[in-house]
Formats: sequence, structure tokens, C-alpha cells
Amino acid sequence: MRQRRRTFRLLGALLLVAAVGAAATGASAHTQYGTPTPLDRVIPAPASVDPGGAPYRITPGTQIRIEGPREARRVGEYLAELLRPATGYRLPVTDRGRGGIRLRLDDGPHGAEGYRLDSRRSGVTITAREPAGLFHGVQTLRQLLPPAVERDSVQRGPWLVAGGTIEDTPRYGWRGAMLDVSRHFLTVDEVRRYIDQLALYKINKLHLHLSDDQGWRIAVDSWPRLAAYGGSTEVGGGPGGHYTKAEYTELVRYAASRHLEVVPEIDMPGHTNAALASYAELNCDGVAPPLYTGTEVGFSSLCVGKEITYDFVDDVVREIAALTPGRWIHIGGDEAHSTSHEDYVTFMERVQPIVAEYGKTVIGWHQLTGAAPAEGALAQYWGLDSTSPAEKAQVAEAARNGTGLILSPADRIYLDMKYDKDTPLGLSWAGYVEVRQSYDWDPGAYLPGVPGSAVRGVEAPLWTETIENSEHIDYMAFPRLPGTAELGWSPASTHDWDDYRTRLAAQGPRWEALGIGYHRSPQVPWPTAGG
Repeated sequence: MRQRRRTFRLLGALLLVAAVGAAATGASAHTQYGTPTPLDRVIPAPASVDPGGAPYRITPGTQIRIEGPREARRVGEYLAELLRPATGYRLPVTDRGRGGIRLRLDDGPHGAEGYRLDSRRSGVTITAREPAGLFHGVQTLRQLLPPAVERDSVQRGPWLVAGGTIEDTPRYGWRGAMLDVSRHFLTVDEVRRYIDQLALYKINKLHLHLSDDQGWRIAVDSWPRLAAYGGSTEVGGGPGGHYTKAEYTELVRYAASRHLEVVPEIDMPGHTNAALASYAELNCDGVAPPLYTGTEVGFSSLCVGKEITYDFVDDVVREIAALTPGRWIHIGGDEAHSTSHEDYVTFMERVQPIVAEYGKTVIGWHQLTGAAPAEGALAQYWGLDSTSPAEKAQVAEAARNGTGLILSPADRIYLDMKYDKDTPLGLSWAGYVEVRQSYDWDPGAYLPGVPGSAVRGVEAPLWTETIENSEHIDYMAFPRLPGTAELGWSPASTHDWDDYRTRLAAQGPRWEALGIGYHRSPQVPWPTAGG
């Protein structure tokens, strides 16, 4: 029934546009009115759409009016910076005047991230309870404008926003993307670029995988060789690199300006060769192994029986926690094949209280459920559709006992999986993952025996064994990343592959305007060149 209502609403919007166009004559009809994007054609799909009324047109006289504190003004300035290059308009940000684009904060029922967007001939108003909601509303407004609005030079326009109302709140509070900067180091500018891409689709968590066998990527003053030596290489033997504390702080700040929270990960007790190579005393035999530039997993482990191991963990967690205003620290815990089960449980019993001591809450990969997750901890599930029932049952039992889940099934939303056998980048150990496979599942019903209330959201990891730069990120993340964003944001009732693939196709020209070199999946009816 809901899909039928969406169809009727879309038909009404199209009839309205046709009626408006008929009111003009000749070539001036397109110039004056154009064909605005229907309100329900954006990604993620809004919770509620009610089209109707004349479109709003952004003109040289448009102002961006702010009703709210400094945080609201920052969103207005962000919007102005987005729109000025392509429109060529001044778009002053002000708290005076009438009409135009209005951003207002109130105590309405929008939640921490929801918003309402009202568009009519006289102006567009975005209303939210929190600045994050205003920011997400701006991303919707952005997608309602022609793709040319993303270009960095003046474009022709017209700049029309379809008439009507959107009421929108997210399904899940956790809508994440993980970026592995350990296998291949990625620069501050490359990470900032990815943050901007995530923001367009209302992603609100950036999980940075900061350490692994191949590289340690964050400066730790009390253990300086971690970054200086452990960060000096990468997969294939390149020069590697690391973030200074100032650079990491800048990434946290920049992400926050886009309303993303940075979640740092220090993977342990496995995936630790870079640390073990940097400090011999962290090894049970006191001998440092060589740096590692391959792609195998499961061969390294911190020495669980040594007290210095926990001094090391305490120092690292303390310094990273001090740089990270968010709530979470990810402690990894996956593929610890060189750690006995008994030692693994002992390690997690020692390390989780250290995270709590510094005011943070633990996240671990779902193997954490094989120990005893701390109160409030989250487990990140990365298994497959075909993962054994016993392993899924262990995760489900932890979920029923209060452990929240982030879903990242590898054969669904691992962005480093190849699309097909001919994909030049990526891996295929979890199988080939085309766009429909990535989109067409329900997080709320994915794992048997897991109560819906335990699912906190979804996260799309991008591991970098084969990923070296922004060009590679673009190709593997797009077009799959927006599907994960929609799974995290949109109501389950809006979930429809045929509708989604049409909306996804319409994103292609926007990505081209943004310089994103995406994979043109044959499952999606992309516009032809110039279309």
C-alpha cells in the first residue's frame, strides 16, 4: 500500500510539473521552470514525501536565512559554499529578511538527526531540532537541485526545487563507513575527500582502521616507534606514513563539521605485526619480527601473558581517547588465530576496562562475543550469508543479552569485494558483490535470533589491500556506498530494488560533476552520455 501511495504522489508531482510548464510558452517554458527533481528521487529515500505546489527557484536575490545559534549558521555557510560556484550567486547568509532558503532550529519532533523540508514558490524551509538534522536536510536539498550544482564553475541553471514537504528521520543511529588506512596509507586530503562523499548520503560515522600488520598510522608519544618505524611501510613495500596528532585532530574536526563522528580502531590482540616489529618487548620471546608488507592474516599476536602488553594498551588508548571527542574506541579482536581462546578471553577481560577508564565505550568485531562483551559494548558482524549457524547463534545470544550489533556482512557491504571477475581492484574471498547484492537485504531481519532492538545500524568497510588512492576509493565505493546509506537511514517500507536502481542511476551525473570515477554496473540503467 505504501508503494502505491508513493506512486500516486510521484504521478501528482509529474502532473504538477506538466501544468506549470504548460503555463509558459515556447522555449521560455524550460528556461523559466525546467523540470525539478521529484521529492522522492533522492538517496536515502525519505521517510515521508508529500509533493505539491509550485517549485522554488534559486535566483541572484536568494538569501540563506538562519534561525538558531552559531551551529545553525555553520550549516548555512556550508550550504552557501556548496551553491555559490555553480550558480554564481552571492547567497548571503543572514538572520534577516524574508523568503529564500531558511534554516531553523526548534523543539519539534525531529529527533537528533531528522528534519522537515518545505518547498514552495516563496522559499524553502528546513526545520530540525539539532544542527545535524539541518545538515542532513541540506543534503536532501542538494540532491533536489540539478547535478550541475556540484560543479566548481558557473553553470546555466535554472535552479529549481520541487514543491512539497519531506518529513525525514533515520531508521538507525549508526550509519557508518570504515576506511582502512593501514594496508595502504591514505593522506589527510584523501580522507577529507571521502568524508565529503559520505556526508552527501547522511553517513554519520567514520571508522578509521588505524593499525594492522602492515602499518601503524597514528602517533603515540609514549611509544614513538609505533608510527616512526611501524608506519614506515605498507602493502607492496611503499613508504607508508602516519598521522601526527595534529593531523588526526584535523580529521576529527573536519568530520565533525560534516556531522560525522570518528571512531578510531586499534586492532588487537591479532593484526599487530607493525607494533610487534616496533617494540621487541611486546613479543613473548622478546624478538621483534620484521616489518610485513604482504596481505596474509592471522599470524600475529600481542603477548597476553606479559604485563607490559597492558601498559602498552593503556598508553595507546589513553592518548587516542584524549584526541577523540566521540564515545567509541574500536579494539578490533578479529582473526586472532595465533591467540588461544583462553588467552583471547583473558586479553578482552583486561582491555575492555582500560577503554572504560578513559571514558570510552568498546566496539569489537563480532569475535568479541566469544569472550564477555562489556556492558554497553557493540559487536560489529562481518560474517557472510553462509557463516556457520553456530557462529551466528553466538552473536545472537550476545545480542539477546544486551550487546548491540553493527551489521557489516562481507558478502553484502564490504566495499573492497570485486563486483565481478573482471573488476581490476579488490578481493573476492567473500564472493563477488554487485550493486543489487549489496542493497537487497534487511538489516533488521538479517541474523536469525537477533531482536530488532539490538541492531544499531550498518557500516560499509573498505579494506585497502588493493586500494591506494582516491581514484580507487571512488571506483569501489560508488555505486555501492549509497545503498548502505539507504539501508541505515530509510524505513524498511521504502525498500524496493526497482525503485532504488532508478534513483541510483540518476546519481551518475552528480558523481561525474563531482569528479567521482564510479563503476558503471550493468545492473543500473545509467543515463547515456549527455543524457
